[in-house]
Amino acid sequence: MAVRKAEAVWEGGLRSGQGVMKLGSQAFQGPYSFPSRFEEGEGTNPEELIAAAHAGCFSMALSASLEREGFPPKRVSTEARVHLEMVEGKPTITRIELFTEAEVPGIAPEKFQEIAQAAKEGCPVSRALAGVGEIALEARLL
Repeated sequence: MAVRKAEAVWEGGLRSGQGVMKLGSQAFQGPYSFPSRFEEGEGTNPEELIAAAHAGCFSMALSASLEREGFPPKRVSTEARVHLEMVEGKPTITRIELFTEAEVPGIAPEKFQEIAQAAKEGCPVSRALAGVGEIALEARLL
C-alpha cells in the first residue's frame, strides 16, 4: 500500500511564530499559527487536518461496509469535530465526534446503525486515533 506524506515548516517562537503545512500531493497548503490552533485565529491547524482525515476515512469506510452488506449508498456525508483541551497542563485531543448522514435505499434503521458502528471501529483513522479518550458517532439515515 502507498505511504502518504505531508510536511510542516514553523518559523519563530510558539506564540509569535507561524508556519505552513502542506500535503505531499500538493492538494492542500495552508498557514497555521498559535491563534489558529489554540484560539480562533485564521488559518488551519493539525487538529483540523485530523478532523478532515477522519471524516474522509469514515465516509469511505461506511460506504464500503454498506456496499459489502448489500446496501450501496447514494451518499455519505460526515463532519468530524476534534476537541483539543488542556489535560494536566498539556494540550490533548480528548474527544472526536463524527456526525454522519447517509442516503441508503432499502436499509432498516437498526441495520444502518449496526453497520455505522462497525465502520467507526474499523476505519483506519479511527484505529490510528485509538488513544483518544472517546470517538463518538451520531449516524443519521436520510
